[in-house]
Amino acid sequence: MSAAPFITRKSFLWSAAATLALLALALALALALLVERLEIAPRSLGPYLERRAEGHNPLIAGFGSWAGRTLVALDRGDQLPFALPALTLGAQPVPAATVNAAIPQAVQARQVVFVDSAAAARTAIQAARPGNVITFLPGSYHFSDRTIVASQPGSSAMPITVRAQQPGTVTLLFGLSEGFKVSAPYWVFENLTIQGVCRQHGDCEHAFHVVSQASHFIARNNVITDFNAHFKINGEGNIYPDHGVIEANTLSNASVRQTANPVTPIDLVGASDWRIRGNLISDFIKGEGNRVSYGAFAKGAGSGNRFERNIILCERALRGAPGQRVGLSLGGGGTGSDYCRDRRCLTEHDGGSIDGNLIASCSDDGIYLNRASASKVAHNTLLDTAGITVRFAVSSADIEGNLVDGLIRSRDDGVVRAVDNLTGAMAASYLGWHTARALYRQPATLDLAWRTAPPRRDAGKTQASDLCGRNRPAQPVYGAFEDFADCLGFPGAARTIAPLAVGMR
Repeated sequence: MSAAPFITRKSFLWSAAATLALLALALALALALLVERLEIAPRSLGPYLERRAEGHNPLIAGFGSWAGRTLVALDRGDQLPFALPALTLGAQPVPAATVNAAIPQAVQARQVVFVDSAAAARTAIQAARPGNVITFLPGSYHFSDRTIVASQPGSSAMPITVRAQQPGTVTLLFGLSEGFKVSAPYWVFENLTIQGVCRQHGDCEHAFHVVSQASHFIARNNVITDFNAHFKINGEGNIYPDHGVIEANTLSNASVRQTANPVTPIDLVGASDWRIRGNLISDFIKGEGNRVSYGAFAKGAGSGNRFERNIILCERALRGAPGQRVGLSLGGGGTGSDYCRDRRCLTEHDGGSIDGNLIASCSDDGIYLNRASASKVAHNTLLDTAGITVRFAVSSADIEGNLVDGLIRSRDDGVVRAVDNLTGAMAASYLGWHTARALYRQPATLDLAWRTAPPRRDAGKTQASDLCGRNRPAQPVYGAFEDFADCLGFPGAARTIAPLAVGMR
């Protein structure tokens, strides 16, 4: 029998296999190009498919659920909780330095007011005078009946300070909607541990509500947990509390916030020229309503607000909950016109900056600019996020020197001027490949030692120092830090928090 038919059949099979392989490759390339063009991260597409499949027949619903879980897993990995290493950012075990060298020591001693009960603290704060240093004696203090009102003004030379002498020795337990309501200028709060203890999460809104004439407010070296918006800043009577500082605080929640109210640890509306730096913000998860939350935002037609050298971990101890977590934002989710500084919000924010931050473990964008004009986004490191989004035609941003695990993208005609950033490939993320994360030893647990020599820019404009306080060289590393080891400390070895000039913007 002739072998020709067998040879012909074998050739046909090889030809068919090659054709199928080429078709599969072409389909894969087409899908990759489509994914890159659409600029939709797997972490965003997965939940969308799952929602669209809900309510259909079991086969479609089951496929949607599987597809959603698979895409999120490819993009985000296992999403396991992890312990924080000791960090030199956030609240430290050494006290913030209160001493004002311009005031004689004898005068300073007379200004100290010690309080040993909740009632005594209320009285001292209500009767405060410029230069008072209201000092809680060690212990726990429970406040549950009414807000603590700070309405007496300090001055640039003699601010009013509320503090613990040593961090970790004073705990304020707030079982009320607002803890401190500050409506006068030049108040400083430092070294305090503050915890919300409401039975219903919707009842513990703010540890601090800063309003109206409370300009030059400072909060530093505090540990604040279990509030919806740890800091709420907004105007009253068309007067806005400008020029504030929130520095070196640790803000977090121990559980998912079971509320439909806004959940954003730093919620700044309408105020201008705030400096938010050196904070550690984590686990701000909104469990009800639209389930959208932010680490911090500035919106409401304010201007000149700056987010510098913060660590934002959208999810650390609380992983895998449904909803969208965004790291930092200029513009947030928008503002009703009645709450806008200009009563219109032609822009949500103008002239803001997001510089030198580490943002990680976010189910949505690491940085989101919503109607934010003349913005600067420079030398941030974004890991396990959807990237940076600039949205709407009035938004404009100069984006430079960032290391982004995700995309830098424009939506709805946002203006993006991106120069020399290191970004991931969207198509690769659908295959579980993440080139930015691969630069680090174990990014899922914040072990951010470089695997090899870090990628450096040829040159670039940066802050004088990086996230961890190291001076930047002429050819800086992409992203927020040269060596993350500089951000690591150990008990008793944290940096001293120097006093800011009270009038600093």
